[in-house]
Amino acid sequence: MRNGCGWPREWMVRVSSTPAFVSRMEHTHGRRLRRFLSMRLRDAAADVPDLVQEVFLRLLRIKDHESIRNPQAYLYTVALHVLHQHTLRSSTRPTTALPADMAEDMDSFLADDDPAEEAELEDRFEKLGAALQAESPRAYMTLLMYRGEGATLEQIGERLGVTRVMAKKYLVKALAFCQQRLAEGY
Repeated sequence: MRNGCGWPREWMVRVSSTPAFVSRMEHTHGRRLRRFLSMRLRDAAADVPDLVQEVFLRLLRIKDHESIRNPQAYLYTVALHVLHQHTLRSSTRPTTALPADMAEDMDSFLADDDPAEEAELEDRFEKLGAALQAESPRAYMTLLMYRGEGATLEQIGERLGVTRVMAKKYLVKALAFCQQRLAEGY
């Protein structure tokens, strides 16, 4: 029998160590997490094992895993952040015209090899993605589908249940939001 968090009742005993917590998360949710990521990376299914590994590595960095109220929700939130960062880094397809300053800023961010700068960049992308998702979840998903999956506006419209024109508006909104936040030094 399971509770609302997706944990079997017999597992509700507090897990004493972070590695044990992550091991249980992988045992309980690993297969569904792989399927979740595979569905979102149809054209890049070879990247799924790396993304799953990154999700669990991030969980290993948690110092106080006992404070997580809903481990399943937390796991998928981390997975969405990892997916978002992967999407931004692996996207080589140009979007609608980006301002030259924004494109140069993003290129300079992505070119750094310094681990400290990469960690800072990762944090900035997470915050930018979270802010966009809070501002407009549909604009956020449109940007992920367009840049990460290479979906067309027609495909995005179908998946979101909107017209192509509305999907384009969501994309423009997402790009404008990112441009504004980057200009503010977000």
